[in-house]
Parts: sequence; structure tokens; C-alpha cells
Amino acid sequence: MDYRAPRWLPGGHLQTIYPATMIAKPVVSMRRERWDAPDGDFIDVDFLDGQPGKPLVVLFHGLEGSSDSHYARELMAYAAELGWSGAIPHFRGCSGELNRGPRFYHSGDAGELDWILRRLKDTPATLAAGRLYAVGVSLGGNALLRWLGESQQAAGFVDAACAVSAPLDLAGGGAALSSGLNMIYTRVFLQTLKPKCLQKLDQFPGLFDRARMLAARNLYEFDNVVTAPLHGYRDTDDYWHRASARHVLNDITVRTLVLNAQNDPFLPARHLPQQASPAVRLEYPREGGHVGFATGAAPGANSWLPRRIVRFLEGDDAQAG
Repeated sequence: MDYRAPRWLPGGHLQTIYPATMIAKPVVSMRRERWDAPDGDFIDVDFLDGQPGKPLVVLFHGLEGSSDSHYARELMAYAAELGWSGAIPHFRGCSGELNRGPRFYHSGDAGELDWILRRLKDTPATLAAGRLYAVGVSLGGNALLRWLGESQQAAGFVDAACAVSAPLDLAGGGAALSSGLNMIYTRVFLQTLKPKCLQKLDQFPGLFDRARMLAARNLYEFDNVVTAPLHGYRDTDDYWHRASARHVLNDITVRTLVLNAQNDPFLPARHLPQQASPAVRLEYPREGGHVGFATGAAPGANSWLPRRIVRFLEGDDAQAG
């Protein structure tokens, strides 16, 4: 099921931006639950109710994403076609309401994923089907891989996993997003992150340096002021090194697909790891952009990615390796 970009959509930038902004998203009926977190905070989880006995697929979204992201809607729409159940946990502050605690979320948030996945494995849909699949996209993909690698055999209640366009080397990706045309993505992220930070300072005055946060011009500077210190890292360099999924790919025991396009503007091909455990399939198509993978004649469709994910989860591929 090799990916080939349509001729009318050339280059990593177009293959990233067009699928996210120009292709209509499917309508998916979901219901929301609010879960109390172990530390007294909360998260919102959007559920797709499927047919009894069918798998449950959980999707962890990317930086500033949500259940409304194009890839989330596409995967849940395809899951609905198959009769599957679905769940999209929102990282803290990403469901439309600011979280209560003095933290946000980050690329190495394995502890957050652990309690969410353990609760999901005991939901009626999972218990009835006996199959739980986990998917992570971009930041959510890196966090999922971190959890899989850190948990090793303890992650075995997840039957299969897939990470799409994960920033496997955070330093390499961060450097790429801090220069040239890639700054357009950085500006989009900071346009939503900074207002959330101002609200967080209203909740917790002095939590971090307001002036330095507002002055941040890229993710390196932002993470140095906000993300790293709020989540137990010394600084950006410490965070980007310790949270990168590339360090744990050899420790993963759950059957896992790592799917990254070589022309992804968020992570240049030279930073893509070439080795992983036998349970991991590294799949690096030449094209696709960042969570793009559009196909067909113009105006195109975003149907290839959910089908690729499901095909792997269901074990229809050759052995990982």
C-alpha cells in the first residue's frame, strides 16, 4: 500500500497544508466524556460508539490538535464505516476549555498516556471486543512511542499501534521549524499557545515569565520558558533530548508502525531513525508531507492515511521489521 502523491500536489509544504485546510472533513457523530485526572485536573474524551465486538481505536492528536483535526475526523469516519468504536482524548487545554492544573502537555507525556490507555482498556467497548489499538499523530505519535518504549511488555494490553509523522528527533525537528518557510507552522502554533499561556498566568500568577513567553519567536524559545520547566525538564535542550522517541524504538514490544514522509517539513529525512526493534515497522515514503498523504484527482481526498493505519492495525501487512 505504497503512497504516491498526486502530480498536482508537489512538494512537502503543499502536501502538508492542502490536506489540512482545503479538503472537506467528514462529519462524525461523537459524544464527550470528562474524566478526572489522577492529579485532580481533567481531560475531555470524545467517543465514537461502534458495534459490539468490534475493536476500539484511540487517537492521540498533535500539537494544538483536537477531535476536529482533519486526520482525527478522517480516522473516526473510517472507523465508523467499519463499525469500530473510537476515542480521542484531548491533551490538557485542547478541548476548548483551559485545564485546571499548572501544566499543559508535551511530546514525552508517557505518564499521561499510561493512565488514559489503562482506563480505556476497561471500557465496555474494549472489554467486549478484546482489541484495543492506539494511534498517535505528530506530537501524539511521539508521546505514544515514548509510552510504548518505556512500558515495554507492560504495554501489551494494546494489540497494535501506529505513529504518524511523529517528531522522532525533537532537536532535529525543532531546528527545522525555526528557519525559512517552516516558520509559518511555528507562527500558527504560537498563535494559539500564547493566549493559553496568558490564561494560565491568570490561574497561576508567576508560573513562568510572561514577557519572555510573549517574546518567544520559535518553539525553542517557547519551550525554554514554558514547556520544559512546567513538565520537569531543565531547559529546551534537556526536554528535546529526553523526550525524543528515537531513543526508545528498540525497546518497543507491541507491533507498531512508524510512518513518516521523507519530505515532512517538520522532520527532515536525515533525522529519521534507521533501526528499531523487530516489533516496529519503519515506513518512510518519499512524499506525503506532515500528516498529509492526500490522493486522487483535484480536489483530492484524505482517505489513504486512515486506510493505511487500519490495514496495519488489523495485521494485513507483512511482518514488521
